[in-house]
Amino acid sequence: MEELKKRLQEEITKLEYELRNELPKEILRAREYGDLSENAEYSAAKERQGIVNARIGQLQKRMGELSMIDMTKIPRDRVGLGSTVVVLDVNKDEEFTYRLVTSDETDVAKGLISTSSPIGKGLLNKQVGDEVSITIPGGAKLFEIIKVTTIHEVA
Repeated sequence: MEELKKRLQEEITKLEYELRNELPKEILRAREYGDLSENAEYSAAKERQGIVNARIGQLQKRMGELSMIDMTKIPRDRVGLGSTVVVLDVNKDEEFTYRLVTSDETDVAKGLISTSSPIGKGLLNKQVGDEVSITIPGGAKLFEIIKVTTIHEVA
C-alpha cells in the first residue's frame, strides 16, 4: 500500500512541476506566434494543461481514498486486500498464486489481481480448505484454497 502511495505521489509531483513550470513557458512561447484563434501550439498547450490538471485531481482523489482504508478491518484469518492466496484449480489440477490488490496495482501477468475482479471477489473472505466456484469470461472455475498469507503477516 505504501509503495502505491509513493508511486502516486511521485506522479503528482511530476505533473505539478509540468503544470507550474513547463506548460506556462509553452503557453507564453505559443502566444508569441500571434493570433490565438488559429494557433495550434497554443491550443495544444492549453489542452495539455487541462489534461494535467484533471490527472492531478484524479491522483489526489485516489490518494485520499487509499488513506481511508482501515487496516484493522482487513481480516487476519481469511482472504482480504493484500492477501497472497495459493489456489488449486480442481478441474485442471494446477496451482495458481494470486495477490489481491487495489485496481491501481493490477498486473495479471504477475499474479496481482484486483479485489473487484471476478476471481478477486470470489476469493474474498475465504479460508484455507474452502472451495469456491468463480464464473469468469471463459466459464466457471472451481478453486480450492490451499494457503493464505494476509497483509498482516507480510507487514
